[in-house]
Amino acid sequence: MIEIRGGIAIFQVEVKSEILKEVLTVVSTLVDEAKFNIMEDGLSLRAVDPAHVAMIDLNLKSAGFENFKATETELGVDITKMLDVLKLAKPTDIISINHDEEKNKLILKIANITRSMSLVDTTGMAEPKVPNLSLPVKVVVSTQELSQGIKASEAVSDHISLSASPEGFELSSEGDTDAVNLKLSKDLLEHLECKENVKSLFSLDYFANMVKSAQSSQSITMNLGTDFPVKIEFSIANENGSVNYLLAPRIESE
Repeated sequence: MIEIRGGIAIFQVEVKSEILKEVLTVVSTLVDEAKFNIMEDGLSLRAVDPAHVAMIDLNLKSAGFENFKATETELGVDITKMLDVLKLAKPTDIISINHDEEKNKLILKIANITRSMSLVDTTGMAEPKVPNLSLPVKVVVSTQELSQGIKASEAVSDHISLSASPEGFELSSEGDTDAVNLKLSKDLLEHLECKENVKSLFSLDYFANMVKSAQSSQSITMNLGTDFPVKIEFSIANENGSVNYLLAPRIESE
């Protein structure tokens, strides 16, 4: 399956438009340009947003592609530009992507259209380390349920509170005059591991965009602590890929 021609890095894949769009949308939540680490059995990516508030750790197996032929390399991709190209494709269209190493370009073929795209220099793209966090609470909640709580909160405030207890999970938002509360008891959650009460405050904008990018996944897993980052996990590409977001808390002033 792996092709090596005189030491030249190979990246030749075919992927459904809807899968590629899903991957790129997840990444575009935090960054406009990113470094993809290509391996023989898939690809991975880690990136931090410019404000250093959030981080993404993404993995996609070769099984998520229609065809996948690659050697180890890294590709710097302009995410915004590639999403624009995908506007030409139907969700079920198969997109062919080939790395022209000599010209340092990606060649994309959608139906009868061929698009040549310059790669981004990855020299300054450091690989962020995933912090080793010990978060005491694990909540698995319906993506649709969480989205409804976010939608209700957006008219009230620019931040939300996520809290959990052994009895259940709560999302709340409080503005100057109005408040919103989404309360899910343990029996309304898909899973809950919680021995202590925890609560943290987060930017609604960041959190909303992360949950929005998870719409193809039926459920979202969150790991929480008090005044700790929230870890948001969900699957992509028909269970062939995974996404972990980390979002730093907003510390409430006394």
